[in-house]
Amino acid sequence: MQSAKKLVIKVTAGADAPERCSQAFTVAAVAAASGVEVSLWLTGESAWFALPGRAAEFELPHAAPLPDLIESVLATGRITLCTQCAARRDIGEGDVLEGVVIAGSQLFVSEIMADGVQALVY
Repeated sequence: MQSAKKLVIKVTAGADAPERCSQAFTVAAVAAASGVEVSLWLTGESAWFALPGRAAEFELPHAAPLPDLIESVLATGRITLCTQCAARRDIGEGDVLEGVVIAGSQLFVSEIMADGVQALVY
């Protein structure tokens, strides 16, 4: 089995499903720390974590702090906030954490269809 050159993770869960949310961020951070190119997409309720301070409010026993996981991903990978999800929450480009970009489905589809890419949805 050939290993992926890039991992695209789409996380739809936020504080509404904390274990699923934490799993997505943990997998993204571990992959990034392992040298895998990571693209983490924030959609649905996870969109709130693109805002400064919001990840620090997230709590889940026995889980790594969300701000640390986000920092790990941003150190070598990319975090993208869904355009429609941002608009529904009145989040603009000037509102998000440094390093987070806002983009739409066209970019997501082009990322997951590229050679050597593995995609996960949480």
